Amino acid sequence: MPHQVIPDLDSQAGRPSGIAVYPGTFDPITNGHVDIVKRSLRMFDHVIVALAINTGKTPLFTLEERVALVKQCFVANRNVTVDTTDGLIVDYAVQQRACAIVRGLRAVSDFDYEFQLALMNRKLERRVQTVFLMTGFRWIYISSSIIKDAARHGGDVSGMVPAHVLAALKEKFTH
Repeated sequence: MPHQVIPDLDSQAGRPSGIAVYPGTFDPITNGHVDIVKRSLRMFDHVIVALAINTGKTPLFTLEERVALVKQCFVANRNVTVDTTDGLIVDYAVQQRACAIVRGLRAVSDFDYEFQLALMNRKLERRVQTVFLMTGFRWIYISSSIIKDAARHGGDVSGMVPAHVLAALKEKFTH
């Protein structure tokens, strides 16, 4: 049997291209979120981190603060842009000419909800795919909510969020 050549995962050969949208409230952005964006860039030419304006949540950080915190994470990467949206993510993806919506999964409990969203998005717009990425093992136990709760009560969340986010959390909870 002839030897089959498997392309290097870090090479550009055989890599999908295009734009992906990574939506969320990012209140605040965590190292798990940053990991998902970096890994998405291995699959897509450009990632738009879309901060969804979720009227069902009361964020700790204002929309402007969250945008600034996310932008600071990717300031050196021209293949990442940060934007806001208040409509359906699938409509936003079409407006941005994105071929995919990226979603991070931590556990089976995440999958049930995300699967329902993916099916609805597929029903609404068949041209936009949903791509699920498992959270890196280092970040599987964290969420923005858990980070905020720990920080609110004086817990050390360093190493779980970028340094500038840690500083912003400390500032929020010392006033």
